[in-house]
Amino acid sequence: MSDRHPIIAITGSSGAGTSTVTRTFANIFRREGVQAAVIEGDSFHRYDRAEMRTRQAEAEKAGNKHFSHFGPDNNLFGELENLFRGYGETGQGQARKYLHNAQEAAPYQQPPGTFTTWEALPGDTDLLFYEGLHGAVVTPEHDIARHVDLRIGVVPVINLEWIQKLWRDQHQRGYSTEAVTDTILRRMPDYVHYIVPQFAQTHVNFQRVPMVDTSDPFIARDIPSADESMVVIRFANPKGIDFPYLLGMIHDSWMSRANTIVVPGGKMELAMQLIFTPFVWRMLERRKRVLGAA
Repeated sequence: MSDRHPIIAITGSSGAGTSTVTRTFANIFRREGVQAAVIEGDSFHRYDRAEMRTRQAEAEKAGNKHFSHFGPDNNLFGELENLFRGYGETGQGQARKYLHNAQEAAPYQQPPGTFTTWEALPGDTDLLFYEGLHGAVVTPEHDIARHVDLRIGVVPVINLEWIQKLWRDQHQRGYSTEAVTDTILRRMPDYVHYIVPQFAQTHVNFQRVPMVDTSDPFIARDIPSADESMVVIRFANPKGIDFPYLLGMIHDSWMSRANTIVVPGGKMELAMQLIFTPFVWRMLERRKRVLGAA
């Protein structure tokens, strides 16, 4: 952790909805004039799309039915930890982009599913912002979580997470229900061992809970809307959180435990703005104080 060069990490599974949190922070950064180095977790996958398919086929042929993007073998945990450590110490580091689709790939004149070259981060950033699968991962070899100043988990109830993934992969990527189901099953051991434990490392967790029937996510016709959901927000350490203020600003919210507030799904982004803007203020104040004393 670093007062001089703070790090914020959003961590969650594929289909969890981390992009909503990223959008909220982008608005906070723009409003507060924060210059952030933005890191996408996909850029720390070990293999590009084509090589991943080849290696997955080889793994299945060898009897490994659980070869996935969620585990350490297919990710550069060491490089990610080095980036976080180095940024916290110097405000510098190396990063690249993963080009998800043709639109992202066009400016680089590369095929979709490939990585750009490693490049130095901008030299004048106020903080580093990470969004991906492994922002708070801890393994026997690597402790990425300890380098992060604010760790945020996004973890819908599992059926909703699957519905969101199914809908995205079917409608945006053209995959069949069977193909997405196969991916979910293949990832399950790594999901249990490397994704879920991160939510015990986070400072704040957001869990969206649908108020409609999601008993069979594989036949759901659409994603439950925000207004059909509630969001459970859990603080690992509620000290300093102004719950009366949050309850007054977010109508129809309530406290379910001493460290947990429940808000309507349609108010999730408002809740994030109210919760995280003070976090960013404090980070910037500490950074300014430390730089002023240097």
